[in-house]
Amino acid sequence: MQKSPSTLPWYREVSGTQWKSFFAAWIGYVLDGFDFVLITLVLTEISDDFGLSTVQAASLISGAFITRWLGGAVLGAIGDRYGRKISMVLSILLYSLGTFACGFAWNYHSLFAARLAIGMGMAGEYSASATYVMESWPARVRSRASGFLISGFSVGSVLAAQVYNWVVPSLGWRWMFYLGLIPIAVALWMRRALPEAEEWTADVAEQGAKPNPFRPLFRTPRLAVVNSVLVVAATLSLFLVFTPGGEGMVPVLSVVAGLALAAFAVQLGGRRGWLLYVSMIVTLFFAFLYSWPIQALLPTYLKTELGYTTDQVTDVLYFAGFGTMVGCWTAGFLGDRIGAKKAYALTLLASLAFVYPVFAVKDNLLVLGCLLFLLQATSFGISGLLPRYIGGHFPTAGRGAALGFTYNVGALGGAVAPVLGAHLASGMDLGQALAVLTFAGTVIVVLLVGFDVPARLNRLTDPDAQKDHLAEPDRAPEPEKAGRVG
Repeated sequence: MQKSPSTLPWYREVSGTQWKSFFAAWIGYVLDGFDFVLITLVLTEISDDFGLSTVQAASLISGAFITRWLGGAVLGAIGDRYGRKISMVLSILLYSLGTFACGFAWNYHSLFAARLAIGMGMAGEYSASATYVMESWPARVRSRASGFLISGFSVGSVLAAQVYNWVVPSLGWRWMFYLGLIPIAVALWMRRALPEAEEWTADVAEQGAKPNPFRPLFRTPRLAVVNSVLVVAATLSLFLVFTPGGEGMVPVLSVVAGLALAAFAVQLGGRRGWLLYVSMIVTLFFAFLYSWPIQALLPTYLKTELGYTTDQVTDVLYFAGFGTMVGCWTAGFLGDRIGAKKAYALTLLASLAFVYPVFAVKDNLLVLGCLLFLLQATSFGISGLLPRYIGGHFPTAGRGAALGFTYNVGALGGAVAPVLGAHLASGMDLGQALAVLTFAGTVIVVLLVGFDVPARLNRLTDPDAQKDHLAEPDRAPEPEKAGRVG
């Protein structure tokens, strides 16, 4: 009698082809981490070269988030219609174009434009790679797949810190971007012969389906015109919000962008799913708002307020990067054991114990490093479960666009975080500002995820909604009919 999959060691449930597919996706996340930490590391050098203010410098971090909502939705929809593999390839090509352009930027505006291209590629990379791995690995170990995949971000951040230490002092900041093209070439080479994701093949390709997640936006010519105008309005408003050009109009522009994106969420979700789309975006917005102040401005805090040298900053980032990596791995195992939602909320709750102590340490690098390790493991590391958490709310045929849109609109919290942190720092110490943002955002996400708010709200408009579309087929929950309030 053949062993059932559940009695095998988990790593033997994953075939050689599935491991190869995983690593091809994982290297994209390495690039994501490399790029993000890269721009934070060289921010002071770029500011000196181009004569940037603190807000302008912070907006270079935010720039990659402005176009993410559009890139995530479009490349996710391509993945839904034509396959996850082609979406992964297109994403990495767009990403490489932006990275190459950053190295040749001649002023603030040209560098900002390159960051917009990176943002679109980064968004597509997240949605394409996450859905690809989720739909390729066995259902029982999908939290592990999610956690291991996101750990690539940490590897990229540690790699960026080391390369920065080697390269920038002797060659300058531009070479950080030139060298970033090497792993991109490796990623393209690895993806050239990948098989298609098994679940997408079975549920979409073999059924002859041609999903078009954007169909609700273009049902009539008039609706198509209106939504085209909304795309321009949202993108232009976000651009002005996160650049000096929108100074004095930020509240109005933020409302315009928010209403446009909310209109897309309502239309894409439809009569039954619009509340899920909106509540998922809100949850993810705060998930970015709690995690990205530290990700974005930690090197600046270490250099300017604590007076750390380049070597010391690199050492601290090692602690943070390895903490995030360990957190992602642990999150995967914990999510498969007790469920992604419960693991996410409980671990985030534990992270609150480390937020303020991190910024209380001033002159002890080892203690600061250990506290950052623990904070990042329990705070940023647990976000390794996000692909599993989000993907379980959406069916296969529309998962790419839904995940890409909701995640990357929510990612605007990451664009807000460094700018908000910089503004708060004008009235208090930067460390105190980062602590306040991180603590408050974490509490909100604990409540939203812990009380399963997106799924509960979704059942108001879709009472028969399946609780988890990525669960094992033989254990997938039936539509909830019993216990409803009538």
